[in-house]
Amino acid sequence: MTARALTPRPSILPPARASARPPARAAAFALGAVAGYAADARFADPRRGHPVAVFGGAAARLERRLWRDHRAAGAGYTALCVGAVAAGALALDRTVGRRPLGRAALAAAATWTVLGGTSLTREARTIGRSLKDGDLAAARERLPHLCGRDPSALDEQQIARAVVESVAENTADAVVNALVWGTLAGTPGLLAFRAVNTLDAMVGHRSPRHARFGWASARLDDVAGWPGARLTALLTVAAAPHPRTAWRVWRRDGSAHPSPNAGQAESAFAGAVGVRLGGTLQYGTRVEHRPVLGAELRPVTVDDIERACALSRRVGALALGTTVAGHLALRAFRTRRGGA
Repeated sequence: MTARALTPRPSILPPARASARPPARAAAFALGAVAGYAADARFADPRRGHPVAVFGGAAARLERRLWRDHRAAGAGYTALCVGAVAAGALALDRTVGRRPLGRAALAAAATWTVLGGTSLTREARTIGRSLKDGDLAAARERLPHLCGRDPSALDEQQIARAVVESVAENTADAVVNALVWGTLAGTPGLLAFRAVNTLDAMVGHRSPRHARFGWASARLDDVAGWPGARLTALLTVAAAPHPRTAWRVWRRDGSAHPSPNAGQAESAFAGAVGVRLGGTLQYGTRVEHRPVLGAELRPVTVDDIERACALSRRVGALALGTTVAGHLALRAFRTRRGGA
């Protein structure tokens, strides 16, 4: 009895105090993500000095120095670019993000940097207004700001279809995917995904110069975009005026697209808006014949551009809510597991 009485019992107070920090960090990130989303909704992307543009310029200069016509060189280039962004973001997170206010400010700045939902819908609506005004030449001139298709031979209906498809695909890339990686990895996840996606746009496309060199960037973007593409489709179904149609078209046609990710969002948008997407596309001199998504639905009209933009905004808001809830839940799970 005496020996037992003299044996010190372990205190539970230090673990309780230590576990108070992760929830505070998670709440700070969540608050910053909401602030960054609001900043994108209000101000969109800055026209000059955008961090993504600065990264793209640096990556382009590095490509000119490292380019070789084989995959190993491209893999090294991709690892160097993405690794530098991830390491820098992690260093900032460990210094600035030590206090809740600094962590919230960093998350807000990163979220605003990586999101492009407002700029996306503004560009789409600008093209839509030109088409409604009967100014086909202005719509053709503006289309390359939104996608890489050759607009010279496209008529009004084909341009409208290209805009709706671009809104669908970029809702996944420019909004949902970035927020997904914020959920999983905080500020470093946000910035690293934007670096991956930017490199794919720069060197991941099929061209004689980048067929081998850009292979690693394209494959890494496919992997990084996999969870967000499926979440985009699910949120599109949830936000759709007719969820059953959106679900049916997505589940039936989502995997028919040659891209493992783009078809998920585009097929869900096709069902949600009630239009037929896909078919023949032209990128410069290259022509692609893609499967039709929602073949039983009507062709796209100019008015569907606004419908797609409104749907994109609803999906973005749902993605933000999912990010905040998911990050808080993930942090709480990790805290409980660490305490156990």
